[in-house]
Amino acid sequence: MDSPSLSSGDSLTARMIPRHSSLDSFGAMKVYHLVNLASIRVSKAELRQRVMLPKYLRLAIRECILRKDDSYAASTSVTPPLGSHRTPEVPLMVFVNPKSGGRQGHLIKERLQNLISEEQVFDLTEVKPHEFIRYGLGCLEALASQGDECAKEIREKMRIVVAGGDGTVGWVLGCLGELNLQNRQPVPPVAIMPLGTGNDLSRSFGWGGSFPFAWKSAIKRTLHRATTAPISRLDSWTILITMPSGEIVDPPYSLKSTQECYIDQSLEIDGELPPSTNGYEGVFYNYFSIGMDAQVAYGFHHLRNEKPYLANGPIANKIIYSGYGCSQGWFLTHCTNDPGLRGLKNIMTLHIKKLDSSEWEKVPVPKSVRAVVALNLNSYGSGRNPWGNLKQEYLEKRGFVEAQADDGLLEIFGLKQGWHASFVMVELISAKHIAQAAAIRLEIRGSEWTDAFMQMDGEPWKQSMNRDYSTFVDIKRVPHQSLVVKGD
Repeated sequence: MDSPSLSSGDSLTARMIPRHSSLDSFGAMKVYHLVNLASIRVSKAELRQRVMLPKYLRLAIRECILRKDDSYAASTSVTPPLGSHRTPEVPLMVFVNPKSGGRQGHLIKERLQNLISEEQVFDLTEVKPHEFIRYGLGCLEALASQGDECAKEIREKMRIVVAGGDGTVGWVLGCLGELNLQNRQPVPPVAIMPLGTGNDLSRSFGWGGSFPFAWKSAIKRTLHRATTAPISRLDSWTILITMPSGEIVDPPYSLKSTQECYIDQSLEIDGELPPSTNGYEGVFYNYFSIGMDAQVAYGFHHLRNEKPYLANGPIANKIIYSGYGCSQGWFLTHCTNDPGLRGLKNIMTLHIKKLDSSEWEKVPVPKSVRAVVALNLNSYGSGRNPWGNLKQEYLEKRGFVEAQADDGLLEIFGLKQGWHASFVMVELISAKHIAQAAAIRLEIRGSEWTDAFMQMDGEPWKQSMNRDYSTFVDIKRVPHQSLVVKGD
């Protein structure tokens, strides 16, 4: 969709700032770009006209969600008032995680409701994404099937804005992906309002690493950009954990219990199969990791839930992260113990499938590696690129290709300990490149360990391990790609 023309007399104007000679570096160019974005003036009236649904549809969607009945509006013969409705150019629905943004999400929610409408802004603690998809979108589809052209057009042109961190964005994307399985196209694309700690999904698609301090005016500009920016594609990945009978205590919301467990016996298995299994499945978009980095994230996650007043902003969050890294041995084990005792090679076997191959290949895990990351995007750990921008000669030598968010591959790398990870994050050295894979199979056996720590897209959990029977982690690409609005 084309952007509206801009002129000095319009309510929506852009003031171009002359380029200075100091803007020759990449960092300065980025500042220049952000300054130009900040100069856009968006009026509330213009924004509402562009994105707000007619009142009869807003109320019908809300009522269907409250009643949990997608056919309610159709069964009560909701019809548009004559001559009083207009189809918005780009209808927006907004999901807000009030726990994000240093726990300031509720203020942002109020601002959003004031800007567009209360019925188009959903608090994720009250309305879950799957509820909106089933009952909200279902309401529009039911009305469209009865001949409501306005409802039909809004369903086809709708975009979603997610105000939250990477985990929140992934949650919404995962629920929207169910529309493909239900043959309910089109799937609305997602724009991002970054309120989390790392915001790597947001960074990768041009929405920035944090929300501006002047967030009141920034919200209007973000909503406008969500209606005009182009759409990109993103690979998503399913993870299936098959474990000996038991359960994960307090799993993240992105990980759900499932009865559809399987163990691929075409691969050699270390020991005997468990007599019974339990399974969990989920979807991730940025990364899955196992090891020490996930253990540090797990400690931070629980502190934030128990004492939210401590983790109330990016700086405080990073300080707490560093404290957990030291106290849990990510940094200090090297000084006090043999780091090999904490190496993942002691508990893990890694198999991969390469792109366009049906054969599994065993890949050795270096003995010094204490965290293994499977990365989909080029942003990890608050905007770092640990895989690196590799030269063509190196790629060809290792049999790698240039990493892209929609190439059907995960980049697998290792981190040795906290000092190594720190140098990788500031790009003084590169991570330990292990493989590129179109599918991954991890087998984890307890040995001297009783627990392993895992995370995907910033959502960590503790995975219990068994000395006698293995736990299996299978990762493969979702057939349908997700749609993300590209903010830059």
